[in-house]
Amino acid sequence: MTRVTVVWSAETLAHDPGAEIWLGTRTPGTEVAERVTVIRDELAAGGFPIVEAAPHGDEVLRSVHDPAFVDHLHGIWQKWEDGGYPRDYGQDRVVPYVFPTEAMLAGMPAHDPAATHARAGLYCYDTMTLVGPGTWRAARAAVDAAQTAADLVASGERVAYALCRPPGHHATPAGYGGSCYLNNAAVAAQALRDHGFARVAIIDVDAHHGNGTQAIFWDRPDVFYGSAHVDPGAGWFPHYFGFAHETGAGPGHGTTLNIPIAPESGDAAWLSALTRLRDAAEAFGAEAVVVSLGVDAAADDPESPLRVTTTGYHETGSAIASLGLPTVAVQEGGYHLPSLGTLVTATLRGLSG
Repeated sequence: MTRVTVVWSAETLAHDPGAEIWLGTRTPGTEVAERVTVIRDELAAGGFPIVEAAPHGDEVLRSVHDPAFVDHLHGIWQKWEDGGYPRDYGQDRVVPYVFPTEAMLAGMPAHDPAATHARAGLYCYDTMTLVGPGTWRAARAAVDAAQTAADLVASGERVAYALCRPPGHHATPAGYGGSCYLNNAAVAAQALRDHGFARVAIIDVDAHHGNGTQAIFWDRPDVFYGSAHVDPGAGWFPHYFGFAHETGAGPGHGTTLNIPIAPESGDAAWLSALTRLRDAAEAFGAEAVVVSLGVDAAADDPESPLRVTTTGYHETGSAIASLGLPTVAVQEGGYHLPSLGTLVTATLRGLSG
């Protein structure tokens, strides 16, 4: 069995979303810091070696994200605090209220807004992904964890796992949403490319489609993106993307594969989809793999209805491991705290062979 090194940073605990604004109502957030501690403690008890994330520069981060977006996310909380929004309006998180969508712009060039409460919606695409005083620290530390895991694999380890939080696969080249701020899996894939792996496959096993990762590599021929997820046509986030006809564009045509799965399908449909993703990654000629490891397709998770079992997650890891390729696993979703560590452990044991 291959040793799987776990990479984490205590800084990932700094983000406290406080709440989500769901259908106009402030509701408790599900993407909480305890997600990291329950996974870390379970893996430590299981004998997995745990190392600290090493700091990295912003070069890879800014190659997958628009630098202006990165700068915005870095500074928006301080502007919010300096503007007195927590003190004067009782808004203890950055909450956008206006979004410069095409419906508003209508093809016209937009001015840079002067008000911080208007700037808050520049790069955010939903109301549920709030920014607080520790959000940037945590998101940036998660990027370091993903890049450290890629470094370990590039140096000869077959599998490394980045315990990232907040998750990242909904973060687009110039936008955040879906509880994701910076795209950790995209950073890992680009880091592997920079290390010399000519073709990298991303296999996304989060219960929801990774619209952000798909967008980042949409027109690139060197990175394959494949995702199994609950069918957005059945009413699930991200709603607008994740359909089977989405296959990439330009030089990237044919390097995207989406497999929407009907709710309540269970292990059989899930593992059939994973076999297709594995085979597609192999046909693509991947030299390394990034796994967007969400475990929110599990039966007890409140965020999806796919009913995948612990055995199903172990077999998910085994299916990807059968490629025999250097692999970086990056934590995405998974919100049922009592089962979270067990599900991640099962998947990593499958990945370890």
